[in-house]
Amino acid sequence: MKFGKSICILNVGGTKYAFPKDVIKDFPLSRVSRLHKCASEKEVLEVCDDYDRERNEFFFDRHSEAFCFIMLYVKYGKLRFVPQMCELSFYNEMIYWGLESSDLEFCCQRRLEDRMSDSYIHFSEEEAKLAEELRDDNLLDSDVTEREESKWLERMRRTFEEPTSSVAAQILASVSVIFVIVSMVMLCASTLPDWKNAENKSVEEHRYNPDSLEHPSGIIEAVCIGWFTAECIVRFIVSRDKCEFVKRPLNIIDLLAITPYYISISMTMLTGENSQLQRAGVTLRVLRMMRIFWVIKLARHFLGLQTLGLTLRRCYREMVMLLLFICVPMAIFSALAQLLEHGLDLESPNEDYASIPAASWWVIISMTTVGYGDMYPITVPGRVLGGLCVVSGIVLLALPITFIYHSFVQCYHELKFRSARCTRSLSAEYLN
Repeated sequence: MKFGKSICILNVGGTKYAFPKDVIKDFPLSRVSRLHKCASEKEVLEVCDDYDRERNEFFFDRHSEAFCFIMLYVKYGKLRFVPQMCELSFYNEMIYWGLESSDLEFCCQRRLEDRMSDSYIHFSEEEAKLAEELRDDNLLDSDVTEREESKWLERMRRTFEEPTSSVAAQILASVSVIFVIVSMVMLCASTLPDWKNAENKSVEEHRYNPDSLEHPSGIIEAVCIGWFTAECIVRFIVSRDKCEFVKRPLNIIDLLAITPYYISISMTMLTGENSQLQRAGVTLRVLRMMRIFWVIKLARHFLGLQTLGLTLRRCYREMVMLLLFICVPMAIFSALAQLLEHGLDLESPNEDYASIPAASWWVIISMTTVGYGDMYPITVPGRVLGGLCVVSGIVLLALPITFIYHSFVQCYHELKFRSARCTRSLSAEYLN
């Protein structure tokens, strides 16, 4: 640096730091060391925000507290986040001064990676929606009629897909929830003994199937199915991408919940006579029980179920780890339990442990601390093994569950934040 005094002053957000020229030359922060190579004031202003030639003072309009922590890293070699400061904001300060994420301590690196992954998932979805809206606006500027039609389709799509987007969407979601509850109540009530006896009596007297429209329960069920079918068809029509709509898990579940009803009705109409209907009875009962998938439709309207689904999607590695932690000890303990309780030619062997698969059931209920009491060891070595099995189950299952719990909390706060944004926009729409 060929200008100014021998002492350089760095003014970062109002906090001043004085350094000799020689220190500036070999300074660990690349942005500061670049000042030594500047040959003119113009080049200096490309590195800092302002420069005072008289005092040889360089101004940086940056976060002063963050730079203080960065200076501690320069002095002691350890870099940690500023308390009560966003990790991403501190990371931006690090990049500005020429540091990388690898310069952080390991615990702070993990915090930064988790924060960046959550922000990427959140903002990527928001940016995708914004890009689609901008693309639609650009395409619609050419024709007023087409623009009005697309706005109507977009309003319909938000009404059916986003329950908190408007008052009409909330009313529609409430009606859908009522139909789901009614259909679940009817499905559960149809398995009661008194209900079955009444249906059998009606079939014998009037010769019709309980699923038919002549039966009161059949009418209610047909109305619910009609609502679900109409809702699914409308959502498919107003969707932007039909292929993406078909691939969504909730839409696949809707299809699995609706299809069995039409299959059972078709089979009933084709079989006709009671003898043929009895032969197809098992298939009809299976198809009818598949309507239990209706309850998953509630995930569209309740934050808790959405949080559960998002957590399972993000924690599939931890779920595989949990399954592995169960299967490996189960194989070991079941083999030892079968050997100690039945395989050593005892005078009175425990028949509950006659095979390793039978002992595996005991290992599962012991590791999960359920303990139904339907089978238990009777020998002293078997009881010692049972104690070890219970203790190991508590320890092994607790390890991956901790990661799943933290992911669940993050997903819950993320979805709650999105819901709050939609609620604020809904309130503004209501006031307007």
